[in-house]
Amino acid sequence: MPHHDSSAAAPIFPDLLVARICDRIPLGRRAIGVVDGADAAEPVAFAHRIRERVRSSGRSCDVIDLHDYVRPASLRFEYSRNDELTYRTAWFDFDAVEREVVGPLRAGGRGRYLPRLWDEATDRSARARLVDAASDQVLVIAGPTILGRIDDAAVTVHLKLSEGALRRRTPAASSWTIQPILTYYADIEVQPDFTVRWDHPDKPAVLARR
Repeated sequence: MPHHDSSAAAPIFPDLLVARICDRIPLGRRAIGVVDGADAAEPVAFAHRIRERVRSSGRSCDVIDLHDYVRPASLRFEYSRNDELTYRTAWFDFDAVEREVVGPLRAGGRGRYLPRLWDEATDRSARARLVDAASDQVLVIAGPTILGRIDDAAVTVHLKLSEGALRRRTPAASSWTIQPILTYYADIEVQPDFTVRWDHPDKPAVLARR
């Protein structure tokens, strides 16, 4: 991510942050939201908070966990089980996300989405069934390295961890993912709608867009 001056950070209560994000989701039509962040930032858990708030208004909302859209192990581990370039570029099946999640919600899309494609633990098809999208359906896609890959999301959020926090929170078995994550966010030039300092999730701060 581009560097932001710490002085531009505005502290915000977590519930207010969720409310402001939800305010960016258009009413009366289907919409996609994105919560991007390293697994250590727990983007899926935050996406569920958005889901609950949207649902509290009587609207249909579901979370798509990017780890349910990984590529098969034969492709992920083609070079090694911890190949950094693969993690940045070929670990997750973003083409399938477009085909099965984003495209179906567009105007003229089929209106039925696939909540899960692949079971990462068993390395088999998730065997999920297509779900009929409500006329005002919201789907929140959450996981690492999504930023810049979903063109027409109604709202994009990046949960930004400092390198120190990323290293502290990433389990040892996944420590090899730290460098590709740092590289990905250092190189990307896309500005999300909300960049949130997330080292202390109970005390987030929104970083101003430059």
